[in-house]
Amino acid sequence: MSVSPASSPVLLWFRKDLRLADNAALAAAIARGGPVVPVFVLDEAGEGRWPLGGASKWWLHHSLLALDAELRRRGSRLIVARGDSAVELRRLIRATGAGAVYWNRRYEPAVRERDAALKTALAAEGIEAKSFNSALLFEPHTIQNKQGRPFQVFTPYWRHCTSLPFPAPVQSERASFSAPASWPEGLAPASLGLLPRIPWDAGFSAMWTPGEAGAQARLKRFLGDARDGVHAYDEMRNLPDRDGTSGLSPHLHWGEIGPRQIAAAVRALGASAGLDPASNGARVYLSEIGWREFAYHLLFHFPATPERPLRADFERFPWAEDADGAKLRAWRKGLTGYPIVDAGMRQLWATGWMHNRVRMIVGSFLVKHLRLPWQRGAEWFWDTLVDADLASNTLGWQWSAGCGADAAPYFRIFAPVTQGEKFDGAGRYVRRWVPELAKLPDKFLHAPWTAPANVLDYAGVRLGDNYPRPVVDHATARAEALAAFKTLRGGAADEVSTNGDEA
Repeated sequence: MSVSPASSPVLLWFRKDLRLADNAALAAAIARGGPVVPVFVLDEAGEGRWPLGGASKWWLHHSLLALDAELRRRGSRLIVARGDSAVELRRLIRATGAGAVYWNRRYEPAVRERDAALKTALAAEGIEAKSFNSALLFEPHTIQNKQGRPFQVFTPYWRHCTSLPFPAPVQSERASFSAPASWPEGLAPASLGLLPRIPWDAGFSAMWTPGEAGAQARLKRFLGDARDGVHAYDEMRNLPDRDGTSGLSPHLHWGEIGPRQIAAAVRALGASAGLDPASNGARVYLSEIGWREFAYHLLFHFPATPERPLRADFERFPWAEDADGAKLRAWRKGLTGYPIVDAGMRQLWATGWMHNRVRMIVGSFLVKHLRLPWQRGAEWFWDTLVDADLASNTLGWQWSAGCGADAAPYFRIFAPVTQGEKFDGAGRYVRRWVPELAKLPDKFLHAPWTAPANVLDYAGVRLGDNYPRPVVDHATARAEALAAFKTLRGGAADEVSTNGDEA
């Protein structure tokens, strides 16, 4: 299958890098010379235990359409295929006479294994196979602590990273690039069947614009909004009723924008506005990009963590019984009786996204109030989040469960009422997503079971009828969780304090 590398086409294999700007594989393909054939292969089996969830499929459908439209504006197009990546790429190599396949690296365990085998096989067949970094500021294999081992605590990890030069975006966007003499056959993105048959996604389009242009618009809004944007990020990011986060997580996950672009834009904004980009909102926001980097660092070095706890002693944690699945269903549907938890779960179902502060609250509630395995929460988020990223999802859930990196104190239990009162004091978030409680006074909104009967009657709230009573009692659940934690590490949970309950 060997062909001349200089003049032959190159297959540009898109995966989770669905953009043209700052795309290292695209830049290399253009620099190589010769025609560029953009390709996307839907290979769900190649994802191992984590094929795409429903919300991710919705996003991918629209992102592929956006990428194809952008390519066509440049005289190119996206060739879409479905099936085994190796089989489909070889078919396209034969159809185009391609002498090379270029792609940007991914870091999920099953994908790394597949890619390594493919690179070796293609090279043996005389095909140039190269991979590049367009997903991270610092790739996991390039970062280690002073002992030459992976970091397991965020602060020293990010301190080390920020002592290094941040890489600049790669110049890859061209007005046009060479097309092949003829195009191989491909599928229409709509034929992949990525959209749901039942329209549970009705609220997605109102909130999201998948694609590179949508990512750039989000970034521009976030950088330019003096009230809720990056300038106030350190203050606004914990308030779920405010639009105080960037909303870039699904765009980052699908590679419609890269962290190099974001870091460069934030730093440039600081310089142009006469602000120090290392302070205030910009510093805190860049540290959130750092958490994403840290998540990939952990996934790369500890590939079993999507299913198993990083801290091995948590393998024996005594989870509660839920034989009929009633508690898990109540959590999924936003019917736990704790308004801040229910608001978050309903926001997730309606929009494919949940505010990060509320993700921590609902995660803590599942594993420490209901004492259900964190893996059940990770699986639900995987199916319902448009930003369902294996690295970040794993880090978040292991943090909530106390069994992962940087999860100290691991026995911390978020009190849902306290969290609601602290971060949604005026109740705007709860009233939006749990409208049956909208008329309750602020005093009782986050604990409706404490309201007098006449207040409930006036607000139209009928506990156990149009809004559930709490599925568990907070004090009882907290005591049982702490007792469970005492079975680990020789009773270290005795160190817990009341403040730890409200962290």
